[in-house]
Amino acid sequence: MTDRSDRVRAAAESLGLDVRIEQTPRAASLEEAARLRGVTPADIVKSLVVKGKGDAYYFALVPGDRSISWSKLRAVVGVNRLRLPESDLAFDATGFERGTIVPLGSTTAWPVYADERMRGKHVSMGSGAHGKALYVDADALIDALEATIADITDPI
Repeated sequence: MTDRSDRVRAAAESLGLDVRIEQTPRAASLEEAARLRGVTPADIVKSLVVKGKGDAYYFALVPGDRSISWSKLRAVVGVNRLRLPESDLAFDATGFERGTIVPLGSTTAWPVYADERMRGKHVSMGSGAHGKALYVDADALIDALEATIADITDPI
């Protein structure tokens, strides 16, 4: 496994974004991961790459206690079909393995859609490497990525 967190850190720096990347122990559940990181499950943000038509991809930033609402996300993006791509397609689209995906440092700067519930929080998310977590102010991240903020999730 390759550690791509340096690429994430460099991308954050180029955007003037203050991030912290730390080692994190493996967790068996979202709740355990939140406890180990000292945050709530809602403060862990899943960075999901979703596939549209042809070679179009998008990032969806989803709080850990929620799941993508496909109908809401399709409406905001303005497309009829979206899906989670296979692991190899996700890697080709981002340069990151599943479980480490983050918009920062992606090999392609796909459009980012952030769930509105992220606003006003300090969040933890993937860092480009297994065993590491990134911590960042969500509003600063949303601004730096020029993300579209919308209700794109449902409760789990």
